[in-house]
Order: sequence, then structure tokens, then C-alpha cells
Amino acid sequence: MDFLIHLAEGFIGMFNEGGKTFIGFVTGIIPTLVCLITAVNALLKFCGEERIARFAQKCTGNIVLRYTVFPIMAMFFLTNPMAYTFGRFLKEEQKPAFYDSAVSMCHPITGMFPHANPAELFVYMGIATGIQQLGYTLGPIAIRFFIVGAIVILIRGVLTEYITKMMLKRKAQQASV
Repeated sequence: MDFLIHLAEGFIGMFNEGGKTFIGFVTGIIPTLVCLITAVNALLKFCGEERIARFAQKCTGNIVLRYTVFPIMAMFFLTNPMAYTFGRFLKEEQKPAFYDSAVSMCHPITGMFPHANPAELFVYMGIATGIQQLGYTLGPIAIRFFIVGAIVILIRGVLTEYITKMMLKRKAQQASV
């Protein structure tokens, strides 16, 4: 009988803890996200979508910018999943590499700009809570995570573009045979 009582208390306790976590989000991170999303949308309006589109097109001409600045800008301004629409500024053979870079930036951008990918925020906040409990601040880890993310997306973008071009070339050769 004690086992059933303990099981029932544990079961409802799980939901009580979930409620406490939810209240923490409502009073903590959710207002921050709303403010960040509002600020980014205001920045888009102030800068003008046309200017941002022109800048995006300039970024696509350089392979380093194409797989660093461009996906970061897409994630920052349009957030996940709308960031992938920036692929419209690219040549067809560059689109898979852009997607690979942008999707690989979903985690690293969250530490500095949580509005960019709120779905990943819960994962990041779990890690952040552990870091804070150890007595460390989040700034240095967020910056390092972002920098490493930028390096990784460049490598992934360049490699994916190379692989895509090889596959397209092979497909063209097979079609001509």
C-alpha cells in the first residue's frame, strides 16, 4: 500500500514541479522573448526589408560570408524556421549548404539571442541552470558557443556546397551517357 501512495505522490509531484517551472518561464524568460522579438521586428521595419534583402544578396557572393554572416543574419532577423527562406538569394547548388549552415546555427545562437530559436531555449536553459549553479556567469559560455558555432557552420557550409557540386556534376555526367 505504501508503494501506491508513494507512486501517486511522485506522480502528482512531477506535475507540481512542472507547474513551478512553467511559472518561472512566465515570469522570467517569456517576457524577455516577447521584448526581443518586438525589438527585432522594429529593427527590421526601421532598416527596411529591401535594405536587408540587398545586404543578403551581397553576402552570398563570398563563400565565407555566405556560410557565416548570411545564416547568422537569417537566424537573427527571421528566426527559426523562417530563416531558411533566405535561401531564395542563393544559386540552386548553394541552397543545401545554406540550409545546413543555418540549421547548425540553431543551438549556438540561442545563448546570445534567445528570440532566434525559442524552441531550443529550453535545452539551453537546462545547461545554463547547471552553469549558474556552479557559480559561473552565462556571458562567456554564450560567446564561446556562438564563436564555435560560426566556425562550425562555415566548415559545414563549405563542405556541403562542395559535396552538392560533386553530386550535381556526377548526375549531369550520368544523364549525358
